[in-house]
Amino acid sequence: MKIVVLDGQTLNPGDNPWDSISALGELVIHDRTPRDQIVSRAAEAEIVLTNKTPLSRETLLALPKLKFISVLATGHNIVDGATARERGIPVSNVPSYSTDSVAQHTIALLLELCHRVGEHDQTVHAGDWVNSIDFCYWKSPLLQLTGQTLGIIGFGRIGQRVAEIARALGMKIIYWRKPDSKHPVTEGARGVDLPELCHTADVISLHCAFTPQNTGFVNREFLAQLKPSAFLINTARGALINEADLADALKAGVLAGAALDVLSVEPPPAANPLLAAPRCIITPHIAWTSLPARRSLMRTTEENIRAFVQGAPCNVVNGT
Repeated sequence: MKIVVLDGQTLNPGDNPWDSISALGELVIHDRTPRDQIVSRAAEAEIVLTNKTPLSRETLLALPKLKFISVLATGHNIVDGATARERGIPVSNVPSYSTDSVAQHTIALLLELCHRVGEHDQTVHAGDWVNSIDFCYWKSPLLQLTGQTLGIIGFGRIGQRVAEIARALGMKIIYWRKPDSKHPVTEGARGVDLPELCHTADVISLHCAFTPQNTGFVNREFLAQLKPSAFLINTARGALINEADLADALKAGVLAGAALDVLSVEPPPAANPLLAAPRCIITPHIAWTSLPARRSLMRTTEENIRAFVQGAPCNVVNGT
């Protein structure tokens, strides 16, 4: 069984060995694969592992030996699942491996918005405290979260974990509950419709899956419903946000700030308007990258491959 990894660098930059997967077959690992080399590198593969290297319809049709795909992530829109289904190729993902890490990073972004720790550290190292006439100073208002309302869009595993941590900080929790939602009532959190969430929340945190239907739903009209004091956090998918509209809203003071771990194109082009937007914190898609999370991802990928080899694929996302 030949297994080809198309982009293994982020999963294992040197601290998360592939040993368990190499025991399952002939393993070939590529740190990164340019688009024009995908077919040639995967031509002999029966199993392909990919994180962000796209497997389009054209690519899948050019790989006659391919039998199974395991995505090295939870999101799986990088693979044309319908074409894989046509060919009888199961596509598996890795659910819930990074729940704690992403929730923790979400709270870190929230606390950075409230306390601007990085900004104040920079001013100290620049000499501002040495030259201060007072024993303390602050460059921006520092905010307390107790009693504030967190609005969560996407109340799955990560959204619920964020809610749990936020409650420990004294926050009230609301979440978007669609009219046809079958989600059980959650103790300590109140389901509301989207307009109420926008009007009520002091902080809105995105944790929903990306679909064609919700592309750019955080747009000018959405942002106009927020409190001018509100914060927006996104650790889900960059394409959920219309980035030009968010940049304009930040410049106009429609909301108080944003903190993002994801952008619509990664790495972003220099012209991305959010890179120059005021009160916008951006981290380079690192919420998932703690070593425990990456080790969990590796373990589940091994389980996905074993299950396929045994004839009972698990974590299948394309309905084969």
